[in-house]
Amino acid sequence: MIDPSARGASVHAIPAVRPDVGPEESAAVSEVLLSGSTQPGRRVDELEARWAEFVGVRHAIAVVNGTVARMCILAGLGIGPGDEVITVSLTGNATVSSILYTGASPVFVDIEPDTYLIDAARIEAAITPRTRAIYPVDLHGLIPDMAMITAIADRHGLAVIEDGGGSHGATFRGRRAGSWGHGAFGLYGAGEGGLISTDDDRLADWIRRYRDHGRRGRQAEILGFDFRLSEVAGAIGLVGFGRIEAGIEKRRAIAARYGGALADLPIRRPMVPVGRTHVYHRYPLAVGRARDAIVADLAAHGIEAAIDVPVPIHRQPYVMERGIDADLPITDAAAEGSLGLPIYAGLTAEEEARVIEAVRVTVARHVREPVRAPARSRARAASASR
Repeated sequence: MIDPSARGASVHAIPAVRPDVGPEESAAVSEVLLSGSTQPGRRVDELEARWAEFVGVRHAIAVVNGTVARMCILAGLGIGPGDEVITVSLTGNATVSSILYTGASPVFVDIEPDTYLIDAARIEAAITPRTRAIYPVDLHGLIPDMAMITAIADRHGLAVIEDGGGSHGATFRGRRAGSWGHGAFGLYGAGEGGLISTDDDRLADWIRRYRDHGRRGRQAEILGFDFRLSEVAGAIGLVGFGRIEAGIEKRRAIAARYGGALADLPIRRPMVPVGRTHVYHRYPLAVGRARDAIVADLAAHGIEAAIDVPVPIHRQPYVMERGIDADLPITDAAAEGSLGLPIYAGLTAEEEARVIEAVRVTVARHVREPVRAPARSRARAASASR
């Protein structure tokens, strides 16, 4: 057991995130640098081809980062001033800043209390004559009900943009994240980078020009910018791509052990609805109003818990000053009462045991009543906790 009086003892810290990089990445970078050119080349081309095949789409386009990936999709769809895009507030700033970048306005829909993903049943009520797209976010490594979302989009003639978050490799009914709409992903293992996935030939052609100063060959056909991914980042990304499946399996194994070890605690663990697979970019726990106290206690034991969205986007000053108002009680509760445990390929068995024991000690100290989802969520038939 962890002795509370021993907090602050000399033990190595366990970070919330630890990049999975090693000698292979160093060798790949050295090869590019020694080649004499860091301009996008065969490594970026190969990364795009492999990502398109992995996701199951015709096109993948590499750009400088995940934020730019989102911006390019929205700009390429022609979304602009006066338009509305339906999305969620429990997300990173890049989701909403990419909408505002075009001059369009975000329209926020509340989330499901058990998955933290967009509540697809609420989307249709938010559609207006100005709506141009539905922009769901894949959070923590799980993707929303894309069948319902795409059905709604088809009925109303709307585009679907998938914010890939940490869902690289996650599936819904056998289809990977990024194959249901136009997908935007970050290349976390590459240090910096982004990937766009799409089956839309016109959009792919437009974005390829847009990211390269608007050029096709030597001719600048449209207004564009230098949003290209460097060959160095492409080389690192290729090495990381080779580990993607192994990393998913390692995180799933850790998640299974976390789930078993924490099952008796009065908190909520991540759930995986039937028909979906989770890749556990995060292992989220709903711990209620004791969240900040638990995070502080975990830090005292040398364990960093992730708080991905400390303040929901609809409560950020840059959104509120634009007069964008939203009543999102489930989002607010999730932001105030959730944390993410360390979960990554490099987490050792000893570190995993430390995390489990620290969570058990801190939850016992701070959580007095079971943390429950609303009754509507608990009654959902086709779901199972993991």
